[in-house]
Amino acid sequence: MSPARTPAVSVLMPSFEQASFIARALDSLAAQRMEDWEAIIVDDGSRDDTAEVVAPWLSDPRIRYHRLPENKGLGHALNVAMAKARAPLIAYLPSDDVWYRDHLRALADCLDRQPEAVLAFSGIRYRYNRETPGQIDGYPLQLVQCMHRRTGLRWTERKELESDDLERLYWSRLRAQGAFAGTGSVSCEWVDHPQQRHKIMREPAGGINTFRARYRVAQPLRFHSTAGHLIDEAAQYRAMRERPDTPRAADGLKILLVGELAYNADRVLALEEQGHKLYGLWMREPYWYNTVGPLPFGHVEDLPRENWREAVQRLQPDVIYALLNWQAVPFAHEVLMATPGIPFVWHFKEGPFICLEKGSWPQLIELYRHADGQIFSSPEMRDWFDTIVPGLSRGKPVHVLDGDLPKRDWFEQPRSPLLSERDGEIHTVSPGRPIGLHPHTVAALAAHRIHLHFYGEFTHGQWKEWIEKTSRMAPGYLHLHANVEQARWTSEFSQYDAGWLHSFASMNGGELRRANWDDLNYPARMSTLAAAGLPMIQRDNTGAIVATQTLARQMDISVFFDDIPDLAARLHDRAAMQALRERVWSQRGHFTFDRHVPQLAAFFRRVIESAAPNAERRASAGG
Repeated sequence: MSPARTPAVSVLMPSFEQASFIARALDSLAAQRMEDWEAIIVDDGSRDDTAEVVAPWLSDPRIRYHRLPENKGLGHALNVAMAKARAPLIAYLPSDDVWYRDHLRALADCLDRQPEAVLAFSGIRYRYNRETPGQIDGYPLQLVQCMHRRTGLRWTERKELESDDLERLYWSRLRAQGAFAGTGSVSCEWVDHPQQRHKIMREPAGGINTFRARYRVAQPLRFHSTAGHLIDEAAQYRAMRERPDTPRAADGLKILLVGELAYNADRVLALEEQGHKLYGLWMREPYWYNTVGPLPFGHVEDLPRENWREAVQRLQPDVIYALLNWQAVPFAHEVLMATPGIPFVWHFKEGPFICLEKGSWPQLIELYRHADGQIFSSPEMRDWFDTIVPGLSRGKPVHVLDGDLPKRDWFEQPRSPLLSERDGEIHTVSPGRPIGLHPHTVAALAAHRIHLHFYGEFTHGQWKEWIEKTSRMAPGYLHLHANVEQARWTSEFSQYDAGWLHSFASMNGGELRRANWDDLNYPARMSTLAAAGLPMIQRDNTGAIVATQTLARQMDISVFFDDIPDLAARLHDRAAMQALRERVWSQRGHFTFDRHVPQLAAFFRRVIESAAPNAERRASAGG
């Protein structure tokens, strides 16, 4: 085909770091029996050797290659390709997928036979050995199986929304212009591999932080995967992002955050607001809840992942603050051993038992052994680790601070009226998984006129069978609600009488060596419930070592129960519950990170003062 002649089909090939796949995709294109096509490859900021792999294919005048200097997202890449397309028909071949030889012809013939149709789709092979004659159950039509008539429509771009739902990004608008028709024959493959875009986006394997790291996204995201709730970082963090930087205090520290920040990541701004300068160096391949930079709320300067050792040496931070969960352990350990001259603090939360399971236990122990200072998420966790390696923290600065505390900004909303004041019944809430609340337990609560409100649509999908069984056993007493962002914690959850912590019967019998994660942990929902001033429901584990029990008894903020009738009697005692609710409300500042920043900064200074002798030990261990 002459380059000047208008082709019958324009094939759009978006690509991002698929050098190991793209030659296979191009080979399947070249093998098409229908030869009247052009291909427009848009390389969306790849840093692998995609350009070198593509180069030999460019001797075919039908194939053009365009590289964007940085990743702009699938929608933008497709719009760039569409703007360069010349044909009346548009087909898609993502660079990690494959067409069979009759694919283009079958789709074009389908549109020829059905002039009322605006899009034709083929059957598709997926998960390497499964096939369907049309749309894959549970997924939108995939790019690789579609051809449509050219229109003036454009794909939704990153600045508007990032999603794995192609219906929302394009197909739904195209449907308004005509019918979709299927060929009924399998003529392509949606190649299954870990770096597929929908897997990067979907919790629990992927999610917003996994996506941000994979595609090197620098700006706040408006993100909605088909397996999670809408996250609008631009709106959520606008006020934080747009405020001026706080000038560094005369005694302010240069703090290098290393690893990941998990839940309530914006808490670190409380350090910046008190005159400390923050930098970030983030772990590779985060899970969905491992928050990494670039952070959507700003005020943290990232170091480059490439040549990070040189960047750290140039920066010379006053202290390295490494955190927080088990996924960060290998990278935190790597940084620890590479920076013997810089004071290093290790703050660990979840969870030591997972490190045992995943094989990162040796690095975890070395983090404790060689860090200049250690922060434990609870006193029970501190004491438990002292049974693992006796004397591990002896002679070093030690601090206790929950790693998931939210920022004080989210605690400033007024309370809402109680639902129970309207209907006379008790309304309890579980902001996340209702751990320990079996269907028969909810039914027993219902018998005492106690409702359970269960939040989180993603979690609902994971607990589908539980929801169905519980709804049958306690009709009218289980209520499902969507996820609630931090800004609405107080107004939303304060309408309930009490909130559930994880409900479990401890088995440690007062012996710390028998403790498990439920015993040692402060669940993140404690702060969520505290923000709303809610009494926290937990099983009475008197005689056992349980972190939430110890803290709640010290602060007198929980409803402890032995059985459901006992709990019902306590919840229906209006005067006692009102007094308890006021105690929680008056102490909720304890559950904000801001409250603890002065003590944390003082701890960092103690670490800096005592770090020199340990630096020599780290240098020896690293060598």
